[in-house]
Amino acid sequence: MTFRDATAAGPSSAGTAAGGEERLRRWRMVLGGDADGTGCGLSGTDAAMDSALAALYGGGGGGARPTRGARTAGLGASAPSVARWLGDIRTYFPSSVVQVMQRDAIDRLGLSSLLLEPEMLEAVEADVHLVGTLLSLNKAMPETTKETALAVVRKVVEDIEKRLATRTRATLTGALDRSARISRPRHRDIDWDRTVRANLKHYLPEFGTVVPERLIGYGRAGQSVKKEVVLCIDQSGSMAASVVYASVFGAVLASMRSLATRLVVFDTAVVDLTDQLEDPVDVLFGTQLGGGTDINRALAYCQSRITRPADTVVVLISDLYEGGIRDEMLKRVAAMKASGVQFVTLLALSDEGAPAYDREHAAALAALGAPAFACTPDLFPEVMAAAIEKRPLPLPDDATVPAGTR
Repeated sequence: MTFRDATAAGPSSAGTAAGGEERLRRWRMVLGGDADGTGCGLSGTDAAMDSALAALYGGGGGGARPTRGARTAGLGASAPSVARWLGDIRTYFPSSVVQVMQRDAIDRLGLSSLLLEPEMLEAVEADVHLVGTLLSLNKAMPETTKETALAVVRKVVEDIEKRLATRTRATLTGALDRSARISRPRHRDIDWDRTVRANLKHYLPEFGTVVPERLIGYGRAGQSVKKEVVLCIDQSGSMAASVVYASVFGAVLASMRSLATRLVVFDTAVVDLTDQLEDPVDVLFGTQLGGGTDINRALAYCQSRITRPADTVVVLISDLYEGGIRDEMLKRVAAMKASGVQFVTLLALSDEGAPAYDREHAAALAALGAPAFACTPDLFPEVMAAAIEKRPLPLPDDATVPAGTR
């Protein structure tokens, strides 16, 4: 019995038949090839969609002889055929699917070199992952392509900034206000939660109330610098999306007068890009994705630039695969924390969750009171606000934290 026979068995009403045909059509699209057991042919838009999928996921792109019934199209290394394919998938699939298919094409078929051609860049759907690929190709990029690549990167950066900047500024402004505590607040500035907790010893049971002898209030952040933030970013290839998001956040933080923001990127060398923070695109083209990793050297540089440890937040964004001196790295983190620095370890700053990372190093940092976890861009403002106010971080369930703190 074929797949079609099995599906068609049973009551045969018009509605059931129509539903069965739709199921067969969907299975045919999933399985691909004529000898898939559905017996369902495709035409029109369905055939065009199947052809676009076959070009990427079929058997023709890898050089092996396809089996009977297998999808046999392919993209090869032809720029015109790839450009047509990019146009087709944008026609037939939503943007989120297009981005996934582009990423798969680059990974599966080795199409990175074609992105060095301006006409190819104009045809792609721009997203964070494409920006990461372009940055990794930066040094090999010909002058004829750089202008187009710059426009693609700028568009993605501006879209991210529009989505995240306003909320980030609002969240951190509130955190800065609350972190500037005053002891003689005006009524509207009283922090009632902290005031009640600080005066519990003055509870009068006969009246069922607390008589506050000391008021604790929110300060109002003025134009002077209240906190210093150091973003220390791993440039290894797996951190591409994190580098993009961190550069955007760095520019947003640098625009806030109450924060002094420093941005440092590293592999086996350390580069301070603070003077380029006004434009995150300049920051991104100042990075060099790939290469080794020396976290200890990067933290040594950051530590040397800290002048107000009690008012400083250091954010290390890395998968923690250390190529430098592990014990020295941990000693530096311990020393910074002992001096009053708020230290945050992010395994990733992206929507994809944590990449592969060194679990032993993550556990060692957690034991020092620096829990390691992946952070989405939407959560980052809350993490920074908690660090500024010196309150517990909003950790996800899979964070690496000290034993016994759950």
